[in-house]
Amino acid sequence: MKLLSFTLCLTLVVTGVLSAADEKPKTTAAEQAAIASVQSAGGQVLQIARNDARLDVAFHLSGVKLTAAALQPLSQMPNLVNLNLRGTAFTDKESPLLKNLTSLVRLHLEKTKITDATLANLKGLTHLEYLNLYDTQVTDAGLMHLTGLKKLKRLYVWQTKVTPAGIDKLKKALPKVEVIAAVVLKVIVVKKKEPKKDPKKKATVKKEDKKKDAKKKVEQKATPKKEPAKKPVDKKPAAKKEAEKKPEKKPEQKKKG
Repeated sequence: MKLLSFTLCLTLVVTGVLSAADEKPKTTAAEQAAIASVQSAGGQVLQIARNDARLDVAFHLSGVKLTAAALQPLSQMPNLVNLNLRGTAFTDKESPLLKNLTSLVRLHLEKTKITDATLANLKGLTHLEYLNLYDTQVTDAGLMHLTGLKKLKRLYVWQTKVTPAGIDKLKKALPKVEVIAAVVLKVIVVKKKEPKKDPKKKATVKKEDKKKDAKKKVEQKATPKKEPAKKPVDKKPAAKKEAEKKPEKKPEQKKKG
């Protein structure tokens, strides 16, 4: 009886977990209206995961002119964690809208026309972990607005007016932050793999070499060695040879008296 009760309870618990997993995360009517408004303005809205109600909004691929009216509905999205404004017409003028996006974890502002004034509006984004400011007009003074973002892990300031001195100053306030100020190129050296030597082929080659060596030895034995040609022996007597060598004396002419 106890075993049956335990099995029944376990079944109910598992069924409850599975049914909860199958349920889609709920969003409020206000959030649904905001999502529809952003989408109509050219923004892309995606849910982080099937069972994760957090949202990812991107305007960088829309190709439309970004306006304050298009960004206003973002403040009605309490689950907004990722916002991508890369390469849009976003400026300091629209930046006050970012103040209310306190749930943001990742923010892309690279290749926009922002300055230090925009960074002043990010002070309250205490959940921010990633901030991309690549190719903007921010300076060392602007970085000082970020010193209160204790969760910030990665900051991109490549092609900005930020200096090494400004980065060092920020790191004193946020020692765990990784600041990327230049492009890092990794050179990968690919080594050619030498083909594996087949031991069977080695043995075959050795056998063939041995056969060739044996054949050469047999041919060398069968071929008689040619003796060098002997020079002809001169049988003339030595005295005759000496006589031949001596030059003939010319007869002396008689002197006329």
